Amino acid sequence: MAGDNAGFDSNCMTLTRFVLAEQRKVPQATGDLTQLLVSIQTAVKAVSSAVRKAGIAKLFGIAGSTNVQGEEVKKLDVLSNEMFINMLSSSFTTCVLVSEENEQAIIVEAEKQGKYIVCFDPLDGSSNIDCLVSIGSIFSIYRRPDGTSPVSEKDALQSGRQLVAAGYALYGSATMMVLALGRGSGVNGFMLDPAIGEFILTDPNIRLPSKGKIYSINEGYTHLWDPAIREYVDRKKDPKFGKPYGARYVGSMVADVHRTLKYGGIFMYPATKDSPKGKLRLLYEGVPMAYLVEEAGGLASDGSRAVLDVIPTSIHQRCPIFLGSSQDVKEVLDLIQKHAK
Repeated sequence: MAGDNAGFDSNCMTLTRFVLAEQRKVPQATGDLTQLLVSIQTAVKAVSSAVRKAGIAKLFGIAGSTNVQGEEVKKLDVLSNEMFINMLSSSFTTCVLVSEENEQAIIVEAEKQGKYIVCFDPLDGSSNIDCLVSIGSIFSIYRRPDGTSPVSEKDALQSGRQLVAAGYALYGSATMMVLALGRGSGVNGFMLDPAIGEFILTDPNIRLPSKGKIYSINEGYTHLWDPAIREYVDRKKDPKFGKPYGARYVGSMVADVHRTLKYGGIFMYPATKDSPKGKLRLLYEGVPMAYLVEEAGGLASDGSRAVLDVIPTSIHQRCPIFLGSSQDVKEVLDLIQKHAK
């Protein structure tokens, strides 16, 4: 008779094991990036645990209030930010941290500084917490530019072409981390197994189809779109241009991009009359997602150039974004160019 552990994989590929194997491929690697990614994993596990408890906290009315000892019970987005900052700054691998929650960059204490800069959104889609919609965390990792001393916020203003790694965590029906470790490394997905507390490789070498069947955009802003965007979305609904696409929009970037990576299609958050520079932030939303999409064989553009080619001038800079399957993105870019003439 098979034992209780008959279905257990005793040789599973954990995220840490995967990163260590990738590290071995680079003879000059110091292990610092592996150490940094372990710290990010720990932060993600802590946030995942907090997210699972958030609904119960809401039910009993304790989130964002005070407990019986008179101590403040922190809101989930504040707690997530503190978890990321604490884990990253104590990893001895980072020097500058850029968070969506902090107006200025955080300079790590000199005695704890390492060579990496991390830009992150600790809890993307946090406005959806109360209705239990999938939310996530996004991060991008850069190297500190050579010869910069002391480090400053300006060191984070690098184009996406300089990225060392990028990824996101999705807190949905399960918790998953999706990661790309350098150009040409591919995109891999790791599911958190709560039984052993480890991320296990479940989605190796994620690839986007060249054309999808889904478009994703907030159609509540139709009246604010440029004519090119309106024409593109109208085409996706019109049988004259082929089989109509399905419309899917969660309103949480991590969830929408994850679905796009899995099934193909296009995710769009264009500039509007009210937000002429776009709404999504470049360093910790646009760039890491563009990096993953390009590594998976897709395209990511701000409407005129590749998102990864944009050189930021401020840490909270915004940008329009069109990303997903290459043919779908090319189609909307062709229409933008047509209307610009």
